[in-house]
Amino acid sequence: MDTILGPLYTAVSWIIVQFHSLLSLVFDEDSGWAWGLSIVFLVILIRICLIPLFVKQIKATRNMQALQPRMKAIQERYKSDKQRQSEEMMKLYKETGTNPLSSCLPILAQSPFFIALFQVLNKIAQNKPVGVLDADMVESARNASIFGAPIAAKFMDGAQKVADLNADLTDVRIVTVIMIVMMSLSQFYTQRQLMTKNVDLTVKTPFMQQQKLLMYVFPVMFAVFGINFPVGVLVYWLTTNVWTLGQQMYIIKRNPTPGSLAYKHRQEKLRAKGKLKEDPAEVEAQKAVEEARAKRAQPKRQTKSKRQSAAATPAGEKKAPPTSSKPQQNKPNMSKTPQGKKKPQSAKTKK
Repeated sequence: MDTILGPLYTAVSWIIVQFHSLLSLVFDEDSGWAWGLSIVFLVILIRICLIPLFVKQIKATRNMQALQPRMKAIQERYKSDKQRQSEEMMKLYKETGTNPLSSCLPILAQSPFFIALFQVLNKIAQNKPVGVLDADMVESARNASIFGAPIAAKFMDGAQKVADLNADLTDVRIVTVIMIVMMSLSQFYTQRQLMTKNVDLTVKTPFMQQQKLLMYVFPVMFAVFGINFPVGVLVYWLTTNVWTLGQQMYIIKRNPTPGSLAYKHRQEKLRAKGKLKEDPAEVEAQKAVEEARAKRAQPKRQTKSKRQSAAATPAGEKKAPPTSSKPQQNKPNMSKTPQGKKKPQSAKTKK
């Protein structure tokens, strides 16, 4: 892996060294602030470069939400033919210009940098030069600590390994637990904010159920894997979570998903300020949708006996109406005379 990711190790370590040189003008070059903030600025630089991918992610996510009803119909129609189902799905993606993987692009793009930083910090903990970090810089970074926790230390490290880093095991575990909790909470709040404010609530789709599941799964994953991350990686991941949270808040405020709660609030604010110019055609279309929903008749629930009788009746054959038990009497046909009096008409007319 070192051979394959070697150039990436060099790139990540070079960026950290450049920020460290700049921050050393303000902080002590051997301090945790200089090295820790270098990792923070590394994250900020990466996330700025990923903004175009994030824009694509937003568009892809909204397209996927809009396509969910049609995707569900395809799944129901071809549920016994998985190959045809896949073909129809790909055809739908091609027609609408939607790429399902676009919603994962920022995470996929960050992964190599995350792995490279993880390995760089591991090399620092082992006191081995890596990338552009020479022996002196590795020693400086290795002994740098954030609130008493070296940036190369982990929650699962033993007391002897932490002592080699000139730190206390209790301090390391307290700092790592606090950072893991903050990391998990920021991820949970970001996902919850997306689900409660920036999702089209007029359409109930499996996509919403998946998002609800991820809202609880991701924080648990951070908590489980976080105990094996060095403090420097926790700084990286906490920073990227905070960035994502702020970015999500900006999108919800400025460009919310149509049909979402945030979209309605924004429309109301713009309408109150007189800045909203509504399209008459769009208003008419919305009225038509609301009227259709109001007129939509719900199927009446039948009793068990009615369902059984309906099933017993052959298709295409009408059920005979029930006959009365009382015999019907033939009543004479009464017609009105010009004077308004009624007289009985005989069944036969005389010629």
